[in-house]
Amino acid sequence: MDGQTTLALMRRPLISLAAGVIAAGSAALAYASLIERNLFTLRRFDIPALEPDAEPLRILHISDLHMMPDQHRKQAWVAALIGTDPDLVVVTGDNMASPLAIPGVLRALDPLLHRPGAFVFGSNDYRGPLWKNPLQYLLPEREYQQGVELPAEDLRAAFTDAGWADLNNARTILKAGGRSVELVGVDDPHVDRDDYPSVAGPASTGADLHIGVTHTPASHVLDAMAADGFGLLLAGHTHGGQVCVPGYGALTTNCDLPTAMAKGLHRWPSSEAWLHVSAGLGTHPTAPIRFACRPEATILTLIPR
Repeated sequence: MDGQTTLALMRRPLISLAAGVIAAGSAALAYASLIERNLFTLRRFDIPALEPDAEPLRILHISDLHMMPDQHRKQAWVAALIGTDPDLVVVTGDNMASPLAIPGVLRALDPLLHRPGAFVFGSNDYRGPLWKNPLQYLLPEREYQQGVELPAEDLRAAFTDAGWADLNNARTILKAGGRSVELVGVDDPHVDRDDYPSVAGPASTGADLHIGVTHTPASHVLDAMAADGFGLLLAGHTHGGQVCVPGYGALTTNCDLPTAMAKGLHRWPSSEAWLHVSAGLGTHPTAPIRFACRPEATILTLIPR
């Protein structure tokens, strides 16, 4: 056997391996972009946060819609969540991904706007997304790039006109499920719009439940809310990692939250507070993929301790 024949035989397994890797990668990309990002999922958690003998309270947590005008399947799925019969709806921002998205957002949320509700905004309620290299999300520090201006004030008016509480650097008490619920929130820490000191202070002893709300689960905000006695903290922003490694989980949270807490229910460290981070229902429109991280909304059923 001459040298050229030997070299050719050695190359065949490498060529087959490369072809297999390319085929597997293409199949995974097709699944992530065409299937999983549309596999909308309703998660459920029970949280022991109420006084003994209290009736359960259902909170519907929605985040990161990143709505585009033509996403009718997502709009219909969200609208159908009225069937969960929530006592309170909390939306943790990044509702829009286009200047033309408000009609789609309101089609999705319209049935829920008739329930008690509250909201904060994320950066993508103010400015639209720009194309970026997805690998940038793995960098510990990166410059935030802003896109086209979005109609945030029109969306704010639609929510508040429906009776929802605007929690962007605000605090309020409302009635939900026959209970008095105190809520405090901040505008998005990811773009330095948060001002918790302006609304800080001990949780009200006159309320039955205390909830802190932020789009980005930044530790300095969550620490302050928990220290003030807010026992349930709600956030979004992370997309649960969006592209996860099966058996390992998220590679990034795009903030200082540990990757082990990228989604789901956790105890906030060094406190008695519960933290729920929603993996959200949308994606960045220039990276419309999800892998091992289905889009989700969550029913949080608060039960007696």
